[in-house]
Amino acid sequence: MRNSKIIMATGVAILGLTAMVGSPPADAKTKQPAAPRAFTAQEKAEGAKYHTEILKEFGGPMQSPQTAYVVRVGKNIAAQSGLGNSQDDFNVTLLNSSVNNAFALPGGYVYITRQLVALCNSEAEMAGVLGHEVGHTAARHSQKRQNNATFANILGIGGTILGSVLGDSAGWLGAVGVGLKQYAGPLAQVFSLKYSRVQEEEADDFGIRYLSKAGYDPSALSSMLNALALQTSLDSRVAGLGDNAVPEWASTHPDPARRVARAGTRSKSYPASNVRNADAHFAAIDGMLYGDDPVQGVVEGLAFIHPQLKMRFTAPTGFGIQNGNESVSINGNTGKALFTSAAFDGNRDAYISNAFKSVAGKNMAIPVRDIRRTTVNGIPAFFASSVVNTQQGQRAVSVFAYEWSPGIAFHFVTITAANARPFDGMFESMSRLSNAQAAEVKPRTLRVVTVGRTDTVASLATRMAYPSLQTERFLALNGLTFNAALRPGQKVKIVTY
Repeated sequence: MRNSKIIMATGVAILGLTAMVGSPPADAKTKQPAAPRAFTAQEKAEGAKYHTEILKEFGGPMQSPQTAYVVRVGKNIAAQSGLGNSQDDFNVTLLNSSVNNAFALPGGYVYITRQLVALCNSEAEMAGVLGHEVGHTAARHSQKRQNNATFANILGIGGTILGSVLGDSAGWLGAVGVGLKQYAGPLAQVFSLKYSRVQEEEADDFGIRYLSKAGYDPSALSSMLNALALQTSLDSRVAGLGDNAVPEWASTHPDPARRVARAGTRSKSYPASNVRNADAHFAAIDGMLYGDDPVQGVVEGLAFIHPQLKMRFTAPTGFGIQNGNESVSINGNTGKALFTSAAFDGNRDAYISNAFKSVAGKNMAIPVRDIRRTTVNGIPAFFASSVVNTQQGQRAVSVFAYEWSPGIAFHFVTITAANARPFDGMFESMSRLSNAQAAEVKPRTLRVVTVGRTDTVASLATRMAYPSLQTERFLALNGLTFNAALRPGQKVKIVTY
């Protein structure tokens, strides 16, 4: 969460972004997806309209040595789709986000986060990710998804930020969410909604086709799907959900192992190629910022720490924290929360009332009663709760706010079952950092190293800049399994300070 501006989380309905026909038919002879017709002027205008808002919600564009590389590869793979007349018809953005995600808007707007770029182990894998996303726009999947993406449907009561907190979201292949990687923004919510099994597989087919047309190894998408499945499992463990947690996408998306195998089989329909450009990819990403950007605050285990705001709070055990550009989300099985900020003129009643209005949106009202005052670790605080009826039953909605400085307040919005109180400890954990504590927060960096004759998975994992799950993090980052054997001269990635 940035500290460069005061943000009130407000809802914006994003409906009818595209109005195109559905998926193109498959070619009867090759059984491969037929080339779609190019983007219309309307689609280009709609993509341009929402581009700025997308940048705000997903961390903003990354200005780094990696930017030109990602843009070049992204434009090349997108041009294979035939949706534009040239590479210049596509706008590819590297996002400054620590979430493994990628997506595309109609009209030629393609996005990938630096975290997902770091997870890729070759240029071909990254191109496969981007091709998959372009494939969704080629098949005009977004219209079908957005027809079911009203906030009323997400929540059952026409809410906005409530929908974002309670909503059903996942990542670029329906396998990143696990309820952990949510953003608060309404645009982010719409563009992170799950695709169906058929839509995901159709986008895979497009991505594989584009890889082959661009001269890459078409099986690169299969290996990337496998790497992301490993990372998803790790994210589940980091959040305290355990090894056997069933992710939210499991009920409607292809089984990860099945999908990896399917993509591998489909790739064999194309001419064989061994072009992956792994060395070029490693050279490009070496030294890239990894994980949270301290300017936006960092997540360390269950703690959110913002060195510039000099702030710290801790989520409950079993919950996951995800830092966004304008808010922080805290998600678990017994409740979900947002942490954000707003202007404050000293009127606590008005602040609480406005926060509830932002939660409810225009179509409903949440009654606010009994605003209470307290002090948390020397910080003046005030809070209120209410109960709303949803399709899932009664839910308690609370706003807990802190008078941080003159003119500025921060607050949590939490949603739980009516009789559950998992966030009380989190409210009480809010504290200020000393200058020395703030100075201890340092960014992590991705480094590419060459495996030596005596190096092992265990020895390289000890160099990972994390206090826990070092081996698991090293393996997931490199798309390796526990029985993987390293060879001298092989390039692998580690994370350092």
